[in-house]
Amino acid sequence: MKVLYIITSMDPVKGGVCEAIRNTIPEMEKIGAHNEVVCLDAPNATFIDKDSINIHALGQAKGPWSYHEALVPWLVDNMHNFDVVFIHGLWQFHSYAAYKALKKYKKSGSGNVPKMYVMPHGMLDPYFQKAAGRKLKAIRNWFYWKFVEGKVVNAADGVLFTCQQELELARTTFSPYKPKKELNVCFGIKAPPDFKPEMSETFALSCPDVVGKNYLLFLSRVHEKKGVDLLINAYLKIKKEYSNVPDLVIAGPGLDTAYGKKMLELARDNASIHFPGMVTGDSKWGAFYGCDAFVLPSHQENFGIAVVEALACYKPVLISNQINIWNEIADAQAGIVENDTNEGAYNLLLKWIKTGEQEKAELRKNARNAYIDKFKSDAAALQLYNALNQK
Repeated sequence: MKVLYIITSMDPVKGGVCEAIRNTIPEMEKIGAHNEVVCLDAPNATFIDKDSINIHALGQAKGPWSYHEALVPWLVDNMHNFDVVFIHGLWQFHSYAAYKALKKYKKSGSGNVPKMYVMPHGMLDPYFQKAAGRKLKAIRNWFYWKFVEGKVVNAADGVLFTCQQELELARTTFSPYKPKKELNVCFGIKAPPDFKPEMSETFALSCPDVVGKNYLLFLSRVHEKKGVDLLINAYLKIKKEYSNVPDLVIAGPGLDTAYGKKMLELARDNASIHFPGMVTGDSKWGAFYGCDAFVLPSHQENFGIAVVEALACYKPVLISNQINIWNEIADAQAGIVENDTNEGAYNLLLKWIKTGEQEKAELRKNARNAYIDKFKSDAAALQLYNALNQK
């Protein structure tokens, strides 16, 4: 089976969708699938050279729709090379381009017509239509669904979801929503590298003030959706009330945004809160392996790759119930789950510091078991392969 992944950008800074592709392809290759990616990035982008996967970077996309005139012709010319075209993400030009190119290819009668699948990665979550501050975007999305994106989703051979909650939420957001198939293929990540001292040393260069201290780790974009303000406010409150509170590391891009600057200002007078920025490679794994627990009080998270990475590193996760895999976490007793509110974020921290050492050790063991049982990349890749290979 030959699969073409279609995505706007493979830039790691853009977040989880491109990371999902990077996690998936090596496991799909092991099963026997041939995989290629087409994206709208500059061919000379540094992250393109670092990838071992076959990426066709057609050039930098333009504007908020991420338009590029070369994508449709390229797809039409290359459709014959693939059994499946696999759209990752919605609401930008690449999904419409795939739909349009496939229609053109069918009319040409050039040869075997590949199947088309769509993976929304949470982009059909009703949160985005209801969140405060998104009213104009919600109206725009409604019209765009009626005239463009609904046609893409409903014409696809199947819509793939990373967990059952995402699948069920997608049914509630737009109409008409009539996919030919809805498939929960789950999602997995490859096992992290084993711990080595160099990881701690590299992370120490990024965050020297936390060396030798216990700390909780937030590792994601510094963005309003992630609940960073909830976390900081909860931390400032609990720090005044208890003496045994670990430090807090908030690692990730976004500190240069208006929201990021507000978060820096909010935490300015507390020396126990650290902002190392985006950490990658050994520094990222050093952050994971060195933390007491991972915390993410997000308002919406389709899957949460960093949540699963923490589990894989034997770390309990303190998360909101707006992260779509929270049921799996709760069932595995691999962390603490609360609402995505100020009170919920406070309770995450309070329950953690009141947890005894023996119970924390049990949570660490449960965290790793949850990763192995539910989120390992090989099992998830096999489910995906079987879904794409359906007759």
